[in-house]
Amino acid sequence: MSNEVSGMFKDLTSIHHARNGRLASWDQRGKNQDYWEIPPNESITLGEIEGPGCINHIWMTSSCRRVVAPSLIDPVLGASAAPVMEIAPPLGVIWDAYDPFYYRKALIKITWDDEDTPSVLAPLGDFFCIGNSYPGNFSSLPFNVSLKPEEAGKYGAPCSVSCYFPMPFNKKAKIEIINENELPFILYFNIDYEMYKDPLPEDTAYFHSSWHRENPCNGWGNDVQVNAPEVNNVTNFTGDNNYTVLDVKGTGHYVGCNLTVRHYQGSWWGEGNDMFFIDGEKRPSLNGTGTEDYFNHAWGMQRNAYPFYGTIVHEADTDGFQVSYRFHITDPVRFEKSLRVTIEHGHANQLSDDWSSTAYWYQTLPTSEPLTIAPVEDRIPEVPELPKRDLKLPELTDDMKAARESYEQRWKEYEPKREEQFLIKEDKARRESKLNTEFAHKLRKEFDEN
Repeated sequence: MSNEVSGMFKDLTSIHHARNGRLASWDQRGKNQDYWEIPPNESITLGEIEGPGCINHIWMTSSCRRVVAPSLIDPVLGASAAPVMEIAPPLGVIWDAYDPFYYRKALIKITWDDEDTPSVLAPLGDFFCIGNSYPGNFSSLPFNVSLKPEEAGKYGAPCSVSCYFPMPFNKKAKIEIINENELPFILYFNIDYEMYKDPLPEDTAYFHSSWHRENPCNGWGNDVQVNAPEVNNVTNFTGDNNYTVLDVKGTGHYVGCNLTVRHYQGSWWGEGNDMFFIDGEKRPSLNGTGTEDYFNHAWGMQRNAYPFYGTIVHEADTDGFQVSYRFHITDPVRFEKSLRVTIEHGHANQLSDDWSSTAYWYQTLPTSEPLTIAPVEDRIPEVPELPKRDLKLPELTDDMKAARESYEQRWKEYEPKREEQFLIKEDKARRESKLNTEFAHKLRKEFDEN
């Protein structure tokens, strides 16, 4: 007899023969250092999972701080404490500074089955809807970000992130973090998955995600007023020179994106229409009415965040950029051969703004074209900078000279000890990377034998 229960949570009313598993950064020595120190300029595998299975939830939190000066806390004892300084840096006990752009310098990479190319490749922050390395509190159905009030409004601020998109795989899932930074960063994570006895169907659609940026977009009239009659009468039927959110070949369905726009003209950036080209169309069969309309807002962007669409960071609360999202959970855009998702940057591509986006979609394997990503130097956000200060020391007293000499000596002694603790923690991450995969294999074997 079939189960006639319907609704969003109907799956909870049926028994499924599956086994839960988790890849995590928990301290496998039984201690409380439940995070990994991701080494600089290195790739770390969070774990490999044998299928058939499905990743149902990814949670992470991270922080990247540069040591600026010798702390008053012992570098060895401090390394065993929780990585949260209860006394704030302004009080002078510690002096660390956030790396403001590490969310763009680190990548998340996920590879399915026997593929030799990843299906997910994006900056760590942008994948979780952190645009321009600037976290904002929001909650949608597939993603959410949670940020402490005192961290709001800071580039590179620590926060927690979650992804609930289901990610099925038949043979294997490999999750990696690539740190293209000269600094290490700490990463806590839980990756929850299920294991199944029977192989998934051949037509299973696999989760994909990629990031793209155009800076600047190639605008023809950045010096012409937005919404001027001269601009509004320019035609664009074929989407030539539109901003590209996604351009993919294969069979599947597009499920949404996040978009970050830094606007430079000082007017309005959202007059551009979304245009979807399905299966090789020369002219789009899906045409929108404005960028804010695609994100289900109107007359500009509001400070709203809903299950399927909304604002993550509003341009009025930043130094000039907007981060928005739209998820096609109930209205995925289907394609049999190819899909090109584009948006005009200003009407008829008038404006030369800085656009970046992360696309999410499902398609059957193999992925027809390898995903690529811009080098790290082309991913860094453009932000206003304070002018450099050329300071000259006044005439120093003997006490001042002694103080500076003592400080420099303490830094010479402190820095190598702190660096040594970083290296110890990086080795722990490499070791536990192997242990995670070994444990996942053990769990799989036990499940298969039962």
